[in-house]
Amino acid sequence: MKGSRAGHIRNVIAATLVFSVTGCATTGTADPADPWEGFNRGVYSFNQTMDNILFDPLGKGYQAITPDVVDRGISNMFSNLNDLSVIANDILQFKFNQALTDALRFVYNSTAGLLGFFDVSTPIGMPKNDEDFGQTLAVWGVGPGPYLVVPFFGPSTVRDAVGFGADALLNPVMYLDNEAVRAGLLSLNYIDFKADLLSAKTLLGEAALDEYDFVKSAYLEKRDAQVNDRTSSEFTEE
Repeated sequence: MKGSRAGHIRNVIAATLVFSVTGCATTGTADPADPWEGFNRGVYSFNQTMDNILFDPLGKGYQAITPDVVDRGISNMFSNLNDLSVIANDILQFKFNQALTDALRFVYNSTAGLLGFFDVSTPIGMPKNDEDFGQTLAVWGVGPGPYLVVPFFGPSTVRDAVGFGADALLNPVMYLDNEAVRAGLLSLNYIDFKADLLSAKTLLGEAALDEYDFVKSAYLEKRDAQVNDRTSSEFTEE
């Protein structure tokens, strides 16, 4: 799951930095997409506090003791598991050709890539796709609902939060019988996910006048681009 979610949030932060330069986001005005702003800002502050006192130090320690090749391999493995959710959402969105390609990608990475530790599929023309149940609900006509900041995971909407929960059910790690192994892998997934965001967070803190508003605007724009299958370049050039 990390592969999708972490990559998604990294894209959110990158887009936020674009907004900080171009001035596309505004502050101090009521946002109809964010009727729960008071609550959301409280959760955003809580997440920032938890990052500062716990997860950022854990992420920095993880990076310090983990060789780059191992760090990339762990990220690749969780991304490979996430491809199962991507394939399911391909099918639910009637993207059958993409589902076939993503299924082949999963097979190649799981075998030749040693359980996904190495991404052998992208170099041969099968790059990672990013489909999730939030996007599937949008394809089915479900609106995003209010903006929502989720504890520990950050920007979302009501629709995307429901989708994130549904995607979690497709994570094979959730069905491991050994509770200690399951908890350990989920913790490793989360710490790896947070560690990958450290450099982008530093840039965001230096660039944004109001991090909350910038992240919100960037998240909503990015999700709109994903739902409408616009590329990252099309998004950043708008």
